[in-house]
Amino acid sequence: MQKDKVDALLNPTSIAILGARENPTGWTARIFANLQRFKFPGPVYPVNPNHDEIWGATCYPDLASLPIVPDHLVVMRAAPTVAGILQEAAALGTRSATVYAAGYIEMATEEGRALEEELREVIEQTGLAVSGPNCLGNLSARSNLLTLPDDRMTNLVRGPVAMVGQSGTTTPTIARSLISRGIDVGYIVTSGNETGLAAADYIDYYITDPDVRLVFCLIEAVRRPQDFLAACRRARDAGKPVVVLKMGASEGGRAAALAHTGSLAGAIEAFDAVAGDAGAIRVNSADEAVNLMEFLLLADMPQADGVGVLVNSGGVRGLSVDAAARHGVPIPAFAPETVARIAALMGDDARISNPLDAAQFLNQPTETVLDLIDAICSDPAIGMMLYQEDLPPNEGLNDANRRRANRVLSVMQGVEERFLSKGGKPVALTSPTSYDLTDFTRDARKKFPHITVLNEPERAFETIRTALDYRNRRQYAADAATRAAVPAIPGQIADLKRRQSETRMAVALSEPDSKALVSAYGVPLPREGVATTIDAAVSLAEEIGYPVVIKAVAGALTHKSDAGAVMLNVHDADAARRACTEIAENVSAYDPDIELEGWLVAQSVPNGLELVIGIQNDPEMGPVVMFGAGGVWLELVKDVAFAAPGFGPDGAERLIEATRAGRLIDGYRGAGPYDRGAIVNALVAVGRLAADAGDSIESLDINPFVALADGEGAFALDALVVVAGSA
Repeated sequence: MQKDKVDALLNPTSIAILGARENPTGWTARIFANLQRFKFPGPVYPVNPNHDEIWGATCYPDLASLPIVPDHLVVMRAAPTVAGILQEAAALGTRSATVYAAGYIEMATEEGRALEEELREVIEQTGLAVSGPNCLGNLSARSNLLTLPDDRMTNLVRGPVAMVGQSGTTTPTIARSLISRGIDVGYIVTSGNETGLAAADYIDYYITDPDVRLVFCLIEAVRRPQDFLAACRRARDAGKPVVVLKMGASEGGRAAALAHTGSLAGAIEAFDAVAGDAGAIRVNSADEAVNLMEFLLLADMPQADGVGVLVNSGGVRGLSVDAAARHGVPIPAFAPETVARIAALMGDDARISNPLDAAQFLNQPTETVLDLIDAICSDPAIGMMLYQEDLPPNEGLNDANRRRANRVLSVMQGVEERFLSKGGKPVALTSPTSYDLTDFTRDARKKFPHITVLNEPERAFETIRTALDYRNRRQYAADAATRAAVPAIPGQIADLKRRQSETRMAVALSEPDSKALVSAYGVPLPREGVATTIDAAVSLAEEIGYPVVIKAVAGALTHKSDAGAVMLNVHDADAARRACTEIAENVSAYDPDIELEGWLVAQSVPNGLELVIGIQNDPEMGPVVMFGAGGVWLELVKDVAFAAPGFGPDGAERLIEATRAGRLIDGYRGAGPYDRGAIVNALVAVGRLAADAGDSIESLDINPFVALADGEGAFALDALVVVAGSA
């Protein structure tokens, strides 16, 4: 159903431009000119009651006066009038509309929110396919449609890239960057506030087009997150990457998203965890997006991580080593047989290493240079190769420039014909710096459809790292655990849902209740119990065995240490009585309104590695699982990683390896190793809890989760579950 709507939006049979104005540089005039210039096949009708003729065409006073019912509306009218216009058009039989007006929820005013809700209701009631509001139009090369007021487009080609972006200006700008590199863009939708159709709908439509090989999204916040994730999975399974440039990596970015489209952006870490697992590839900049898209479209995916680097400068060699290290891309030493082949070509006195500085050798005949490239690519540890060579800006400045241009083009042609066209390992061209494209370099790139140009080393290795991560996550998708239809502990989940329904605001569970929940899912606890009297607490301590830890039990007390409500290393009965009394006095002094429900008495666990395991409910992506350094290190170094819930042991291992704390588990400077298996089991348990609980849990913190020596287990020493409110 949604695909039919997108089709109606992007492939209309006729168009009416509402709010048409004579101003030749205004948006409506430029849209009309674009439709004429690219020969949109259907009629285009200007609509304005104040004109009989405009732009040399008959101008109509209203929709009812048009000779036919327009299939699509370009609505260039003020926000308060739009809902009524759409209702009238739908009643006539119009199928789609693009709403350009701002003044909706992005204004953060009562009036704007009311207009947004009114527009949403009209879209739902009428079934119209609507892009916007607060957008800049669309492009569909398939139907010669260009309703962007952008007169810089030179051609419409059914290219391999389809784009959707909430920013009407930035999205076409990125498209022009791709086109300047010889990569055509077949679709552009500037989706604005996405009150009607959303990114998920466009992705689903794009991936059904055989011409489309890659989807680009510029997203400020994800509308209908579950649909978006499902669309990304379908794109991944179809072999069509979804590259996402997303705002919200900082508090300022999230505020900017809210101000621009009225969108509440979630944490970027949650997006990376959940959307990344679904197949979305997030980038940090427009340049990174363009480089990555070129790489994914032109180069085969490397099967091995190692990169062979061939340079003509010792300086570029050093820059390449540094850039690769920053981005975690291995530059492996050449195998002995590779060294022997290179020595046979360059001579025994050549300094042979990876990266290989072959400045003088690269002036050899083309076939000899290609033999060197073949030797490097044949190394079993090499998955792809970077060949550092400048593309000259033109071939006619002087004889030297012409010779250089011919030499580079000859090598590129040889690489294309000898290796890449036959399925060889990818070879990318790189230069010491980024540079502007010229007609010559653009034409040169078009001649070689399998060679990607990655510009300078920093961007080159950034692109390679992102591509390798995407390859790995596609492989991980095959072994990801599937969420069960029935919760593992249905009674516990039902109780969470009940608690959630009973309160509008989030509410914290007591430590015993929080621990009971995680324990039910298999997270190990120390020996412990709850006492409601001091005598009972002493008896419980003697039953557990000294030393013990004694804590206050109070649902309203979430920061027990701040209140002096935790006593460690309690060694005997007298100390236990004193600890209980002191805790009661401290809690009363901290907040007289807090009602002490009792004392939790727990086994004192030996020193181990303090970790944190948790759940965070992101406003966009939903629940994500957190793991990292715990105790005081959590806030001090913020060494944590996130994952989508529902993973198995392999996913838990990847989560561990994504942190510096993970490297401590196997032992470091005399400490450890610690019980890795127990940590993995606890992570899988919390991941299952997060999947089962869904949005019922606002947050869970198990901190510290202490891992003991290998084979001795790991225990949740504290836990806090915050149940989400129903509001």
